[in-house]
Amino acid sequence: MPELWFSIFDFSFNYPGKEPPFADPESFDWAKELQANAAGIKGELEAYLDVNELQGYFNTSMVSKKNSWRTIALKTWSIQLFKNQTHFPHTTALLNKYPHIISASFNLLQANSNILPHCGDTNAIYRCHLGLDIPAGLPDCGFKVKGEERAWTNNEWLIFMDAYQHEAWNNTPKDRYIFLIDVLRDDFKKKKRFVCSTVLTSLFLQKRAETYKSLLKIKPGSVKLLTKALRPLASVALYLSNTFKTF
Repeated sequence: MPELWFSIFDFSFNYPGKEPPFADPESFDWAKELQANAAGIKGELEAYLDVNELQGYFNTSMVSKKNSWRTIALKTWSIQLFKNQTHFPHTTALLNKYPHIISASFNLLQANSNILPHCGDTNAIYRCHLGLDIPAGLPDCGFKVKGEERAWTNNEWLIFMDAYQHEAWNNTPKDRYIFLIDVLRDDFKKKKRFVCSTVLTSLFLQKRAETYKSLLKIKPGSVKLLTKALRPLASVALYLSNTFKTF
């Protein structure tokens, strides 16, 4: 069993694992069912976009142009986003069949934009992209994980180890849309709440650092202590938000 890894505790931001950068979609039952429903998933996104806009991703340091990476989430690290889910009933019903799918969102990468190289929050998940509206293949529009490049394809999955450094680009005049989910790896399914509360704490600190730049100067040891202190609160908040349908 691989050792559980979180980027918030590893300031090298270089996951040392030995897993392949990409996984085979044929290995996962959920991948087959969601892929078979790709048209319905895309249809719900198109209906939403007829009257709404996606929101810019909060971490502006990860993109080449502000608000060029835009999203709407249906769940995030096991927190159910009930208000957003009302716009996507078919997609939500599919997700709820698989409790090990802990995050889900629709993602836009605007024309002539890049998501800069970065590593994910943990090795406990596979991050999975279902192509919905892909304007071109390589080299104009693509994705790189641990030095290996792939192209998205409409109605097909790219499944990868998010902990490795990765980046995306769309050097075309058209926007790129994908459906993104995070799926717990089999080795870590029994640690679901621990994984989610740790990453939620990490995201909370990242978001605060967007406003309070002084947080970026905190020493690694202090960050670890702060994360461990806040993690139980994140676990309670996760439970309460789902119980009382806060979001």
